[in-house]
Amino acid sequence: MGGTRLRGWLLGVSLLLAGCSEADWGVDQHGRQIAAGELAGRWLVINYWAEWCGPCRKEIPELNRLAEELQAQQVTVLGVNFDALQGEELRAAAEQLGIRFTVLASDPAPRLGLTPSQVLPVTWLVDPQGRVREQLPGEQTALGLKARLAELRRSAD
Repeated sequence: MGGTRLRGWLLGVSLLLAGCSEADWGVDQHGRQIAAGELAGRWLVINYWAEWCGPCRKEIPELNRLAEELQAQQVTVLGVNFDALQGEELRAAAEQLGIRFTVLASDPAPRLGLTPSQVLPVTWLVDPQGRVREQLPGEQTALGLKARLAELRRSAD
């Protein structure tokens, strides 16, 4: 009887853990798994970029600065390669462009209900409850994004 209960408990734990992985965000440019809990309760700044996009290249240092400055304020900057690069190609492109923030290998658009953009770069602001609050087409600055996030946070209170 004890063995049956233990097997049942192990099966339940296995199913629970399998269900949790479905909520994960996939891997980043280094192959590291991004757990759902890692991003839960945070504002997300999701930026779509491409190697061939001049404005994308220009705004990357701004996004690096934003990621570093707002990390302690429950804000995470995430990148998504528009051309869906994977594995070593994604890592090399991110490194070549000097990206220091997390780049997702899987597009989060289906998860968040993001609509395809006709312009690059495009940045999405997502609140801690997972609601898309804004789409910002074109090149952004760290200062402009910080100001927009501050406004959205005030309106959420």
